[in-house]
Amino acid sequence: MTYRFSDKLANLKPSAIREIFKNLTDPSVISFGGGNPAPESFPVAELSKLAADIFANQSTTALQYSITEGYMPLRQTIKARLHEKFNVGRDFDDTVIVSGGQQGIELACKAFCNEGDVVLCEDPSFIGALNAFRSNGAKPVGVPCDGEGILTDALEEKLKTTPNAKLLYIIPTFQNPMGITTPLSRRKRVYELCRQYGVIILEDNPYGELRFGGEDIPTIKSMDEDGIVIYCSSLSKILSAGMRIGFVTAPAEIISKMVVAKQSEDVHTNIFFQMLCHKYMTECDLDAHIASIRALYRHKCSLMLSCLEKELPSEITFTRPDGGLFIWCTLPRGLDSAAFAKGLTERKLAVVPGATFLADESGKSSSFRLNYSTPSDAQIEAGVKILGEYAKEYLSTH
Repeated sequence: MTYRFSDKLANLKPSAIREIFKNLTDPSVISFGGGNPAPESFPVAELSKLAADIFANQSTTALQYSITEGYMPLRQTIKARLHEKFNVGRDFDDTVIVSGGQQGIELACKAFCNEGDVVLCEDPSFIGALNAFRSNGAKPVGVPCDGEGILTDALEEKLKTTPNAKLLYIIPTFQNPMGITTPLSRRKRVYELCRQYGVIILEDNPYGELRFGGEDIPTIKSMDEDGIVIYCSSLSKILSAGMRIGFVTAPAEIISKMVVAKQSEDVHTNIFFQMLCHKYMTECDLDAHIASIRALYRHKCSLMLSCLEKELPSEITFTRPDGGLFIWCTLPRGLDSAAFAKGLTERKLAVVPGATFLADESGKSSSFRLNYSTPSDAQIEAGVKILGEYAKEYLSTH
């Protein structure tokens, strides 16, 4: 039988990163390709005790249907933490618990975008968000970036010339895939431009608590006096990625539309894991746990950077993040990183070619993304050695 798939999904490609994961059953492969938290960052012992307590004393609540907006104690705890840590939340805002930050991104697009509408985004940007926009019939349109994030002159030009732009999707802190951070002055300009042109900002901040260097910079949402910013984040990088607990804070009118959309998708986010997260946040020392993760990633990032400095040819440049999970490397002379990444795969090293993260699916990139959170120290050292040896060979023949 010939299947006639919907137009929205017919041409949608699987995430290159998810496909990389499928090929990692071979233990000899070193992966710098994922974006997983370090396994040693999971507070397994504490979560085990808290889970047992839930099943002993709150089993009916944990195993029954719940409300779409989320477990109220968790919502209240997250609201309080957002206000304290990020100055996020105004009287006109509300918060909904979602199934990972990914669902928050998708629901925002679903709430605002009709078929053919445009979502402006950093170029390159997070592949999960790009595919969420595409699957909802919206068109991602990239705005160029430099080492400090989105270029505001280019953004203004896109806003002027794209009347059906509904959202600006932006990851201003430890951006995925580049690892860069947008300075305060540029964040303020982004806010003013979107306010001027009537475009909603979708601020994604999954890495904001993973700063291990430099100074904190206010979120764009903290500037939001006009109700134009949707703030999306999760507990994936600071507690557990597999529990899929995310949250969105936005004007209540927007949240109400997202709740309606969520009801038709999954009814509500896993209530047991919502309860487990709430207990951890209120009965354990989350700040101390995050401090330990920061120390871990400071070490891993520093190790990878020192290895890159030692092993890579000087023609290959790379970012030096103050937090997050990623380093962005760029080949010289506009060389195609897809071919380069394929050669590394044959040498049992996985990286993600930069074209994966472009709004234009036919585009090419000379950059590639490395992840330092998941591999062990030994894998970082061995993997970068492979990378350096192959890079020297590759550049000598191209």
